[in-house]
Formats: sequence, structure tokens, C-alpha cells
Amino acid sequence: MKSNTAENGKLQYEAGQDSTPMSALTDSGYHLNYTSTPALWSDRAGYSPVVRPDGLISGGAVIPDDALVNNTVDCAAATCYLIGIETSVVAAEIVCARGADGDHDHIISSVIIDAGGAYDVIQGVGHATAHSVVRGADGGPPLITVGTIEVAQVKYTLDAAGVVLASEIYQVPGDSMDRYDYPLWEENFGPNQAGTRTGGSITFLSTLPLTQVGPTTKKTYASFSEPLFAELRPVSDFVPSENSHSVSSTQVYGQTIGSRSSSIGQGSFTAYLKTGVNDAVLKLKEEILWFRFYPDRYKSGYVLCQGKLGVTRAYPADGSMTAACTISSDEVAVDKES
Repeated sequence: MKSNTAENGKLQYEAGQDSTPMSALTDSGYHLNYTSTPALWSDRAGYSPVVRPDGLISGGAVIPDDALVNNTVDCAAATCYLIGIETSVVAAEIVCARGADGDHDHIISSVIIDAGGAYDVIQGVGHATAHSVVRGADGGPPLITVGTIEVAQVKYTLDAAGVVLASEIYQVPGDSMDRYDYPLWEENFGPNQAGTRTGGSITFLSTLPLTQVGPTTKKTYASFSEPLFAELRPVSDFVPSENSHSVSSTQVYGQTIGSRSSSIGQGSFTAYLKTGVNDAVLKLKEEILWFRFYPDRYKSGYVLCQGKLGVTRAYPADGSMTAACTISSDEVAVDKES
């Protein structure tokens, strides 16, 4: 059987970036992974994504009114991310109404920061005997307006007017308060070999709750740059970043105990230099870049990997100047059919 070569191979590198300003990411449907349209995000210095989920950054404490005004809370000045913009919120007094009659004693109000960056309140529906943990249910916290931030919940058990008690105010991240940094997230710069990611996205470490009308989750925004590829030539001997496996063993009485381990090997290629000083590949050493290799430039399949570019130059007296290039990756290369 005839073996194939990569004689018609083509290696492309991340030569530029197309930047997208702060924009909303799309919930993949599981309230855990939020994606953008571009298939790849750059991680080159100065072009890495900036992720800003809606939520408090600092301040925003809610306490009983210091003037002892009935049904009123004091909301401290705050800073938050709102539609991806750092926003200052002025301190305010907010009235949280009680139930209209004895059949609605157990009522929850959500203190929010509205789309204009000011404090407001959304009242839930009361219940005669108990609170509920279900958003929008009688006695439960309300579904808040889309694009707003929940700062606190005020939970009443009596409909008679009175001073709000500290025990009636709840500010728990992920439950009654939206913080931008809760839950934390991982940034995904592109697809992975397992096929569980399809492109530039973030994955929260826990599922976002359905707190807003829809019901839907709080909004998440990001700015990012999509890599632009150019062919790198002349080059040869591309090796993708892939797992290598090893076995170790320990001799015990009467038998051997073995164990396996895996590690990501460096990708590599050889670049042939023109000047040995200002070649394109030399200007990008130590940068984290995407690389795309086509075993056959006339076919659609390719190998995709991202990593820090390392360069070792050689200047022989009787041959071509070369750069032995390495690609140090956090993840293994991905095979793409098109």
C-alpha cells in the first residue's frame, strides 16, 4: 500500500487578531457554558478575553434604615458590572412593601440595581403561611427584570408595618445576591479533543440559577479577539501537541504493581529563516498563539493547537539558518475535518 507524505502540507500561524468589543455571550442551554460566535479566542498578550458577568464588584451592603423608617432599608454605594461596563451606583433608601392582608404575610422583595444603574425593588407574591425557594411562586422570591442585578432579598413574615430587622435581610451570593465573581469560570479558547467545547466560550464552575424573567440567568459579557491566520513558510516537520503515556512499576512480594501516567508533549516545527533576525516567526517568540496545520493544502482537514512559541536558532556556516520551534500547550491538539 502506498504511504502518504505531507509534501503538500501547510502551516498557518496566528498573524493578527480581529477584536470584538464587550458583547453578550449566549447560554448554550445548560446555564453553565456561555459561548460567542467566533470559533477561537486569542490568548496572545494584549488580546486575551475580558469576561464580565453582571454583578456586584464592591459595596452594596443592605441594612435596616438608620432613621428607623418603617419597611425601609439603606443600600450602600456600590460598583458593579452592568452590560459589561463598570458602573457606580449611588446609595439609596428603598421601601420594601409588605403583604396587603393576612393572607400574604410571607412575602419576599428583591432589592435590585436596574438597567440604568440605580437601586430599585421588585416585590414577590405573598403566601399565607410560608416562604418558598421557588422563584415566582407564592411566598417565593420574584423573577427580576432581565438585565438587572439582584443585591438582596427582604423576607417578611408579618404584614403589619414596622422597622425592617437585620434578620429579614439576606445577601448570599448565588442565592439572593448577584456577584460578578460568583460562581467563578474557566475560559475556553477553542474546541477540545473530547468535543465537549465548540468554540470560544466560558464555563462556570456551577450552574447559574434562573433568577430573571423568562426564566433565564443573569447576563454574561466578554470582549475577545479572533485569531487571523497567515501561512508560515518555508517550514517542515510539524509535530502537534499530543499526549504521551508512560508506565511505571513497583516490585512487591510475589508480584509487580504497575501505574500509568500521561503528559502533554510539546508541539514543534522547523522554520527556515531569511535574515535570522527579523523573520515573522522570530517576532512572535514567547507569545501564546494558535497554529493550524493542513497535511494537504488541497484538502479541508487540519490539526489545530494553541501554545507558547519557543524558538532556538541555528546559524550554520554551510547551510540554511533555521529556527527549531516548540509549541508548549495546555491542551492537546484538535483534529478538524473542515
